[in-house]
Amino acid sequence: MSLDIRNLHARIGEREILKGLTLDVPTGEVHAIMGPNGSGKSTLAKVLAGHEDYEVTGGSVCLDGQDLLPMDPDARSRAGLFLAFQYPIEIPGVSNANFLRAALQARQPEGVELDAVAFYHKMYAKMDLLEMNRQFTSRSVNEGFSGGEKKRNEVLQLMMLEPKFAVLDETDSGLDIDALKIVAKGVNAMRSPDRGFLVITHYQRLLDYIQPDVVHVLMDGRIVKTGGPDLALKLEAQGYDWLKDESLIPA
Repeated sequence: MSLDIRNLHARIGEREILKGLTLDVPTGEVHAIMGPNGSGKSTLAKVLAGHEDYEVTGGSVCLDGQDLLPMDPDARSRAGLFLAFQYPIEIPGVSNANFLRAALQARQPEGVELDAVAFYHKMYAKMDLLEMNRQFTSRSVNEGFSGGEKKRNEVLQLMMLEPKFAVLDETDSGLDIDALKIVAKGVNAMRSPDRGFLVITHYQRLLDYIQPDVVHVLMDGRIVKTGGPDLALKLEAQGYDWLKDESLIPA
């Protein structure tokens, strides 16, 4: 059981961004991807989610043996894939509670109604863990939220939907240290032998709180180095130039 990416190529317009990326993330593990700006990290997240601006020109992506590439974004979500956006979108006129309730109802078997009492009990428990004011249930999704509030709201969605696999695209972006700790607490509460995570980040600081099993370096559209958590510490200390010295990437 895993997210299995093989020789993935993708482009936007005429520009190829992913150039043969191969990655396997077993269920139950947290894998981190680091890399410089423009290396393809956010492109990978969007391609996995099925963003229409990106064209896959080769390779395969399977989640627990299911081929994701022919699926539209909704079908990928129903198959168990979740994406936490780097820049969460606002949905004016749709309250947080109604948004989450509709998303969960859509995943019920035909003819089965979501239990409203159980839904609110679960949502309030998750909000308390994330230190979210319950007034956020009646506010429009992300509208007028601070950066930290948006990221907490993304993790609330993760906790409510309970996907098989979560991709976190720079979830630490724009967070102060207190918000980072709270968001990490929510993510860590979702770690499970039945769930995998792909955490995309620029910085070691997130990995101090969401400790990965494996760290990958993505450069020029490919994974060029894989190691344990110490790899992130080395990147933080030395940057990426030392990879050129090891002839892992073109000079």
